[in-house]
Amino acid sequence: MSEFPHEAFLRHIAACNNAVLPGRRVRVILGGRPVGFALPEHAPTAPLPDAVAFDAHLAGLARVGAFRPRHELFDVRDEATGHALAAIDRGAIPLLGTLADGVHMNGLVRRPDGIHLWVARRAPNKKLDPGKLDHIVAGGVPRGLGPRETLVKEAWEEASLTPDLVAKARPEAVLAYAIDLAEGLRRDRIHVYDLWLPEGVTPRPNDDEVAGFDLWPISAVLESVARTEDFKFNVNLVLIDLFLRLGVIDPAGATGRRAAMALQPLRGRHGSA
Repeated sequence: MSEFPHEAFLRHIAACNNAVLPGRRVRVILGGRPVGFALPEHAPTAPLPDAVAFDAHLAGLARVGAFRPRHELFDVRDEATGHALAAIDRGAIPLLGTLADGVHMNGLVRRPDGIHLWVARRAPNKKLDPGKLDHIVAGGVPRGLGPRETLVKEAWEEASLTPDLVAKARPEAVLAYAIDLAEGLRRDRIHVYDLWLPEGVTPRPNDDEVAGFDLWPISAVLESVARTEDFKFNVNLVLIDLFLRLGVIDPAGATGRRAAMALQPLRGRHGSA
C-alpha cells in the first residue's frame, strides 16, 4: 500500500480542477439552456435561439482563426438534462467550454508477482501532451455514440483489442473536472472502465495516435503518479481512483481518506457510466 504523502496525489486532483467559473467567462446559452462558458471575445453577443444560430457562431469563430477545426463532431448538451441541442467541432470545445464525454480504460493483468497495468505512450505528433503516458484505451465520445460504443471503437483503433474482449470491461466510475489549459476550458466527464486481460493478450497500436505499450507493475505506476508528471493530466485522476479501489492506496489511511474526499465531489456528475 502507498506510503506517499497525500500531497503527492492531491496535486493531480487540484490540477484537473483549476478552472474558476465563471471568472472572466460568460455563460453560453442555447435554446434557453446553459451549455458552456466562454471568454467575452469568443462568446455570442446574445443567447443563441437554436442549432442554426450556434452553427453560424462557430463558423464565425473559425473564419477568424479562433480555433483549428478537427472535423470531428461532439454533442452540445443541456447541462441540466443532458439532452443534445447541437453539434460542435472538437477543436472548438475548449473555446466555448461545453461539456464533453470521454472514456478511459484500465487494462489490468494479474501475474504471480502482483497486479500489472498496460501503459500507452502517446505519439510524438499528438497536439495535446505528445509523448506522455496514457491508458491502454482513452478517447472522446463523438456525436452519435455512447461511452460503451466509443470504448469498443477506440480499443480496436488504438490497441487492436477485439469487441468480444472489450465487452468484458466493467464500468467503475464517472469523474468530472474543469481545467484551464492553453487551448481553453475543458469540462470533461470521464467514463472509467476496468478490463482484466489474460497474460497472453498484448495490445498493438492500430493507428498513429499511440507510440507503443508497456506492461508496468502497479507499484511502478503508483510511483510515477506520486513523483512525476509523466502521465497525461487526466490519466492521473483515473489512476488515483483505481489505486483507491484496488487498495494500492490504503483507503482507510490518511492519504487514502484525503484522496477519496478530494475525488468525491467529482464522482457521478451529469450522469453515470
